[in-house]
Amino acid sequence: MAPIPGSGLAKGLAVTLRTMTKKSVTAQYPDAQPDLPPRTRGVIGLFEENCTVCMLCARECPDWCIYIDSHKETVPAATPGGRERSRNVLDRFAIDFSLCMYCGICIEVCPFDALFWSPEFEYAETDIRDLTHERDKLREWMWTVPAPPALDPGAEEPKELATARKTADKLAAQQAPPATEPHADEQARAAERPTRPQGDSKQQTDQPKPDQPAPGQEGRE
Repeated sequence: MAPIPGSGLAKGLAVTLRTMTKKSVTAQYPDAQPDLPPRTRGVIGLFEENCTVCMLCARECPDWCIYIDSHKETVPAATPGGRERSRNVLDRFAIDFSLCMYCGICIEVCPFDALFWSPEFEYAETDIRDLTHERDKLREWMWTVPAPPALDPGAEEPKELATARKTADKLAAQQAPPATEPHADEQARAAERPTRPQGDSKQQTDQPKPDQPAPGQEGRE
């Protein structure tokens, strides 16, 4: 069946009329900031204290846009006669966001939670070389990382929190002053009480004094 002449024009005018009666949803950016979801992939933040220079994020990055430099330091033995240990010290941690494709693999493979997504996206530069963020800049993005969502009421407590709580309780128990035993307090109080001579007794205390008459002899005198 051949289409009716002018049907396409009529459909187009119908769509135009429907949209003209609806309220506009255009956001006046940058005056009005968009309400981004919490899992927005804006920029990557670095929590340097958790980084152990394992190089796992740099090896797994498909674009090879993560640059890490480090050196080894010798840590003295913690106890006399112990062995010295060596540890990696982070010298440089940089991400080239002109190459990054925001896949999030580096954040997922980090075993020590040193990398996080931040919803910030306003870091455009006029020079492409300024898109390489060093570790100081990456540390600043950490303050814009949103807090993790709350656990479900019936969810199990994470093992990290349980271990940290047990360690804190153990340290508090070690630092608390030792409790005194009840029998020790009783012995101390008993030592402070005046002692009664061995020859005295209740019967002796009930006997009248020499200058007082005995009971029953008061009326005979």
